[in-house]
Amino acid sequence: MNAKKIAIIALTVLASALPVLSGAMKLSQSPEIVEKLSKVGVGDYLVPLGLMEIGFTALFVYSKTMKIGFILLTCYFAGALATELSHGTAFNAVLPLALIWIAAFLRDPSIFLPGKTAVQANA
Repeated sequence: MNAKKIAIIALTVLASALPVLSGAMKLSQSPEIVEKLSKVGVGDYLVPLGLMEIGFTALFVYSKTMKIGFILLTCYFAGALATELSHGTAFNAVLPLALIWIAAFLRDPSIFLPGKTAVQANA
């Protein structure tokens, strides 16, 4: 395996680990998470939010559904970022969003560059 493939796999694992861990934290419903998310008005929706994060990430990791997973994760974290901005809280959604975009671009540049196909990009 060459260095480029190893880097792509490592970045994909890192980009996927953040939403999965975040989703697991929401599913655990620890008092700190409940309190923090209740302040921004989503405290009652921890279980659906956690399941969405984990489900969207599973779609992103699997190569045949990577594009739909990418779109869903982007929308999810864009909404999270909008919520953070409107409530004046820390920008916790920026890092996972950036890593997901970078990993998606490295895995399949045709998401951002319509003229390129995944086969052309890997050649």
